[in-house]
Amino acid sequence: MLADQRQAARKILRVKAMILMDGGTPMAARTFDLGTTGMSVTSDHKVEIGKLGQVVFEMLVDGKPQLLTCRSKVTQCIFSGDEFKVGFAFQNLDQAVLTALTRFMR
Repeated sequence: MLADQRQAARKILRVKAMILMDGGTPMAARTFDLGTTGMSVTSDHKVEIGKLGQVVFEMLVDGKPQLLTCRSKVTQCIFSGDEFKVGFAFQNLDQAVLTALTRFMR
């Protein structure tokens, strides 16, 4: 069994998301969990490890919906059950996005 490579705490977040890999077409996904350094999603689509792109999703921050776009690198992609579980590590987050993630993690 593989060891968990996460460096920071995560919280469960289950909302619709969109994966937009560089040079690719948008792929529907659903968030699984989220932290300030990365997130995981589930998707019907396989994503190549090491590729860069964006994950876009909406979450409540201080009781208000906020659309977040997170520049990310794919760290893992495994087939589990009938879907792919994709892990992302955030890359150079915008300050507003980092602030929203930090508030969510409290």
